[in-house]
Amino acid sequence: MGRAILDRLLLSIPVLIGVLLFGFLLLQLVPGDPARVMAGPTATPEVVEAIRRDMGLDRPVLVQFWAYLERMLHGDMGRSLISQKQVTEELGTAIVPTVELMLASLIWSVPLGIGMGTLAAVLRGTVVDRAIMAISVAGVSLPIFFISLLLIQYLGVYWPLFTFIGRPGPWYTAAGINALFLPALSLGLILIGPVARMTRSSVLEVLKLDHVRTARAKGISETRVVLKHGLRNALIPVVTLIGLQAGYLLGGAVVTETIFSWPGVGRLAVGAILSSDFTVAQGAVLLFALGFITINLIVDILYALLDPKVRK
Repeated sequence: MGRAILDRLLLSIPVLIGVLLFGFLLLQLVPGDPARVMAGPTATPEVVEAIRRDMGLDRPVLVQFWAYLERMLHGDMGRSLISQKQVTEELGTAIVPTVELMLASLIWSVPLGIGMGTLAAVLRGTVVDRAIMAISVAGVSLPIFFISLLLIQYLGVYWPLFTFIGRPGPWYTAAGINALFLPALSLGLILIGPVARMTRSSVLEVLKLDHVRTARAKGISETRVVLKHGLRNALIPVVTLIGLQAGYLLGGAVVTETIFSWPGVGRLAVGAILSSDFTVAQGAVLLFALGFITINLIVDILYALLDPKVRK
């Protein structure tokens, strides 16, 4: 297990280097001049040129990239061109709301999706199966902005039960839970469909295998057969799907954060790109990559826990 985790971490190094290269090229290729952004629209050409020299933008590209790598290795992501705050401070403030939103969405939608998919597989061909699949297709098909606006309309305006603008406090406060409810419900509703469909397909495949027939022949109850011998072995592709969905959520769930004015990483990254704050955009890209690598590592560990053959 430890060797597999170490190998996975070593394989992540080229990915991080590629992400750093992409983040650096982002600064070089996108329209706009970071020195002009920092100097302001009324600055003279002499002032802009002086700032460009201070930022090292007048040096060759390879020299700039090497300096960029050195700063990243020391944990220095630079300063925001707009607020002049450290990028690590900006990202550190935004990552907490995004993680809150991700966990709040997953903690209820994943168990519900797995339960619905398992029930649909056990009752295959019945009205219950068709109803669950119809709900799953609706969850996959409906866009997140439509679901969010519908929930705001009914649970925020017609019946003003929940706050739908901003984040007045952390999740462990009453105001924080109230504000977190609608965005977490919106994201969770689009996750249930894929999880339920994948679980149903996987459980149906596993229930056809020999060891399941053997367990039934021994007289084991159907509930135990499904949960212990069927569902556990069927969870490996489901875990992969959940990992990808969690990576998407950690990437910001930009639409949801924008609709609910949720101060997360996705909203911060979009604002940085629109305002040409390239250093914050670079830091957000790197943070997204680290999030995906961490989630993939967790998925690999869960593989080993679910399937002994992976551990061997």
